[in-house]
Amino acid sequence: MSPSPNGDPAVLSALHHVQLAAPPGSEPELRAFYGGLLGLTEVEKPAELAKRGGAWFRGPNGLELHLGIEQDFRPARKAHPGLLTADLDGLAARLQAAGHTVTPDDLFPGHRRFYADDPVGNRLEFLQPL
Repeated sequence: MSPSPNGDPAVLSALHHVQLAAPPGSEPELRAFYGGLLGLTEVEKPAELAKRGGAWFRGPNGLELHLGIEQDFRPARKAHPGLLTADLDGLAARLQAAGHTVTPDDLFPGHRRFYADDPVGNRLEFLQPL
């Protein structure tokens, strides 16, 4: 483990997944967006967790997003995952063609980026390193 700034060993080693909330019954839209539009692979949830609904998705380089059902759902408007892409313009065009609003932002040094919402209103950040 690498030491922290105060010299203590780091406790965390990597990010396993990010979980976003979704409303009951939204699984078909989530699958179409994350699986179809973004090209992630749906991962079978363990049987006991599958009873709760939602969906899990996996992509390259350890990318894993879990969408969990929340009865009193409110979309994440500030909190968001930052997702890397090698083709920001192509992804923006793909999202826009599917009816999603893309909001460019040039305030992150060393990257081009934009924001878009998933089909249930969660904020997503897409970045491409310069």
